[in-house]
Amino acid sequence: MNKKLNLLLVVSFISLQVLAQKQKFDVQGKAGARGIMPENTIKGMLKALDLGVNTLEMDAVISKDKQVVLSQEPYFNNEISLQPNGKAITFKEQKNFNIYKMNYDEIKKFDVGSKVHARFPGQMKFKASKPLLSETIDAVEAYVNENNLKKPVYSIETKTIKNGDNEFHPKPAEFIELIMDVVNAKKISKRVIIESFDMRTLQYLHEKYPKIQTSLLIDEKEPFEDYIEKLGFKPTIYSPYSILVGKGLVDRCHAMGIKIVPWTVNTVKEIKYFKSLGVDGIITDYPNIIEQLK
Repeated sequence: MNKKLNLLLVVSFISLQVLAQKQKFDVQGKAGARGIMPENTIKGMLKALDLGVNTLEMDAVISKDKQVVLSQEPYFNNEISLQPNGKAITFKEQKNFNIYKMNYDEIKKFDVGSKVHARFPGQMKFKASKPLLSETIDAVEAYVNENNLKKPVYSIETKTIKNGDNEFHPKPAEFIELIMDVVNAKKISKRVIIESFDMRTLQYLHEKYPKIQTSLLIDEKEPFEDYIEKLGFKPTIYSPYSILVGKGLVDRCHAMGIKIVPWTVNTVKEIKYFKSLGVDGIITDYPNIIEQLK
């Protein structure tokens, strides 16, 4: 009996590996195309589509008037932001520009596209505001229809931490409901992934909206099995910091039927390496390097 069980486990493991290899490799554009375009902007998302990404990765925060806004942080980061009067924001004061304490009419007056980004000096620069999730989806859907492109998947990160509840964002349940209101209104639920470092948002989503795909973001070196146990269910995707990924982790994910998509992978050499390990995709700041993989 034990021999039969072991054989069944081996066959299942091999089948999952073969299935993972056959599935299309998923290239996700971080915040659109952050390496070459201002992050989380509509123009950046459209550029990522032109470059051939399968999935548009984006970050979501909530405004005072309960709008879902695209932003890497729940405040105006000094690296990219200019006040409505054109004045720069310092590192010390950036958290005072708390998006959760501003209505969207005020938020959209800030410029997050013109300032030279110290970490991404090659970005194209233009005046841009933080867009609503809803208007981003509208723009993307119109663009793919006009240009006969394949409709993308939207991977939406909830920018929440426990200590930020009611200060920089609502609690997980309200946060997820606000996102799902947009997703359902736009009828894109089959093309949405909700990703987060904060397990609470994924746990609520899984309980309330079990058909929505989930991605658990990981940035610390702890056993894979421990993370899954803490989460309480198998996410669609396990998405660790790339330096944490080796062949053993890839195999353990696939053995459980979970895809693995590391972040942030920014060179052709790195992408080829991770593909050789059998990962299901990568998140990259530079989707313009996709062409070099062909």
